[in-house]
Amino acid sequence: MNTGVAARLIIYGAGAIGGTIGSRLFASGSDVVLVARGAHREAIAADGLRLISPEGTLVQRIPVIGGPAELDWRADDVVVLATKSQDSVGVLDGLAAVAPDGVAIACAQNGVANERAALRRFASVYAICVQLPSTHLEPGLVVAHSAPLAGGLDVGRYPAGLDDRARAIAAAFAAAGFASSARPDIMRWKYAKLLRNTHNSIRALVGAPPAGRELERLVDEESRAVLAGAGIDHASDAEYERNHRGAVTIRPIEGYANTLGSTWQSLARGSGVTEADYLNGEIVLEARLHGLRAPVNELLARLAARAARERVQPGSMREEDVLALLARG
Repeated sequence: MNTGVAARLIIYGAGAIGGTIGSRLFASGSDVVLVARGAHREAIAADGLRLISPEGTLVQRIPVIGGPAELDWRADDVVVLATKSQDSVGVLDGLAAVAPDGVAIACAQNGVANERAALRRFASVYAICVQLPSTHLEPGLVVAHSAPLAGGLDVGRYPAGLDDRARAIAAAFAAAGFASSARPDIMRWKYAKLLRNTHNSIRALVGAPPAGRELERLVDEESRAVLAGAGIDHASDAEYERNHRGAVTIRPIEGYANTLGSTWQSLARGSGVTEADYLNGEIVLEARLHGLRAPVNELLARLAARAARERVQPGSMREEDVLALLARG
């Protein structure tokens, strides 16, 4: 970042979200290092990271490592955490073992649990509200489906507030082709995004709309009631749509259809796990903490976890069957 607040951005998890962020930051002149695993790391190291977007294909030789112990750390590094939420604790423990005290963690992840986990281990934590339609299904390749802006990446200090580093991160994102604002109330926006992410399991299980419309209605009604009962504020639908208008414009890419969210991609890759426990499961947790009920979210989280364990492909259920399970309780 040319402000000098953060000299280097470590993109931890160079998949759909992290790969898009890292590629665009690197192209705009930011000092970037990717952290990736297995075949994906090997492909990036051998042939570069390939980013396909509606504007064309970009192949870049971005420095890539397999883990934090391989990095020569600097005190002003910023780690952009872009792993799935279920991997955060292990990743943060690994980082805490080797990173210097001044390192900041910026959570570019779905859900709202990652920032709290980071704050247990690091003093400087930032939340990023991610609106970024992208896909990662094969090693060395990320597909970004929005143009001319790649998506939205609003930033704020966790749990609240702004500082020079938050503004510098937002400025770097904006220079890289994202809509990005520094927001002192960033968690209001992440909770609004959480409400939208409770649909991820529905789309993974029963497919694209109009399939799942009744389930979406039920999960929306339940999730909003739980957040209200828990006293958790979130940006309204009108605020959210107004502030993200123009950030995402899906454009066709020949041979690469836009997918149906992170949970869909986890099932499609046969990863064995999904982040539904940190999306639908977050609503379930708040319900249990406050003496409320969340049967719709509880069922969706359970079905998504089972589908992942059994390596079931996305779209394997019918909405009426899920509704029947819900009716039986």
